[in-house]
Amino acid sequence: MTQPLRYAIAGDHAGFFMKNEVAKFLKELGVQALDCGTHTADACDFPDFAEAVARKILAGEIDRGILVCGSGVGVSVAANKFPGIRASLCHDTYSARQGVEHDDMNVLCIGARVIGPELAFEIIRAFLGARYSPAPRHARRLEKILDIERRVLAGEFGKQGTQRSCD
Repeated sequence: MTQPLRYAIAGDHAGFFMKNEVAKFLKELGVQALDCGTHTADACDFPDFAEAVARKILAGEIDRGILVCGSGVGVSVAANKFPGIRASLCHDTYSARQGVEHDDMNVLCIGARVIGPELAFEIIRAFLGARYSPAPRHARRLEKILDIERRVLAGEFGKQGTQRSCD
């Protein structure tokens, strides 16, 4: 029997109310999720919460995260700065499911000012139910993504003569 996945949720002030609705929704589904903040509607900075969730994933404390900000874009951009994080903004169920199944997405980002709670719940259901499908084409593409990440970390980009041609 496989272990249930471990989740964390977080959001900035613009995502505060949606994050709280998501937390209630997850609890109703029986999904435990670590709440990494914010815990008030006071103005705050979304990169702090993207970092909190990314750190939990990278430490192996959780498997996947859900991030909420006003548009979902900011938390997505910030989370993707962390090696090993594959975050994506999803405002539809297909992208949420396919992002996990094909690309091994581990952080779902949503915009509280873009979609309402009911659509967010449907998207989250798709994210929760999806599993990475290591079909050869998916595994090959994921390996290419991981190779890019390794090369960036090794400092390859920005050096003379290392640019790949667009031809």
